[in-house]
Amino acid sequence: MKALLINGSPHANGCTFTALKAVADELEKNGVETEIVHVGNKDIRGCIACGKCRELGHCVFNDIVNELAPKLHEADGLVIGSPVYYAGPNGTLTNLMDRLFFSANYELRMKVGAAVCSARRAGTTATFDRLNKYFTISEMPVVSSRYWNMVHGFTPEDVMQDEEGVQSMRILARNMAFLMKAIAAEKAKNGLPEQEEVTYTNFIR
Repeated sequence: MKALLINGSPHANGCTFTALKAVADELEKNGVETEIVHVGNKDIRGCIACGKCRELGHCVFNDIVNELAPKLHEADGLVIGSPVYYAGPNGTLTNLMDRLFFSANYELRMKVGAAVCSARRAGTTATFDRLNKYFTISEMPVVSSRYWNMVHGFTPEDVMQDEEGVQSMRILARNMAFLMKAIAAEKAKNGLPEQEEVTYTNFIR
């Protein structure tokens, strides 16, 4: 079992990393190999809807998005961590997620997904909702904890004092490990659920 954790904060060892590290440590205790990748300080442009990824099998812009694509392909679970910017996720991170998910030339369904949010005070639930949409449009089971997956604090030391938040990270990790293993066992026994051809409609037909 492997889990990829993406740190969308510009601070490599800040509050978001502290939350992700709590998740990673608990995942490791439960037999899941982890890797935390820091992307928040990268220059990542947004998707331009050129469609070239359908021809090339990868995004036309050759940056960290294409470096992460094979890591996500190999992973059984994905954790996205973001600080709160104006009650939403980091723009650099959403640029990456838009392009990573749209250009994926492999199946994302039944990979397990979780979002982790960090804020000094507020905006975490809106950020959490936004990030979960990447999973729920991709047939990825979303992992929950005892509370929404968030921590509060202005510094990493503050975050560690948020005992409920850090506990939520540990519970999230244990639930994630359990779900990943359960899906892998069922997939080995019976395969993935039957898939249908995509039906595209819009609001005028």
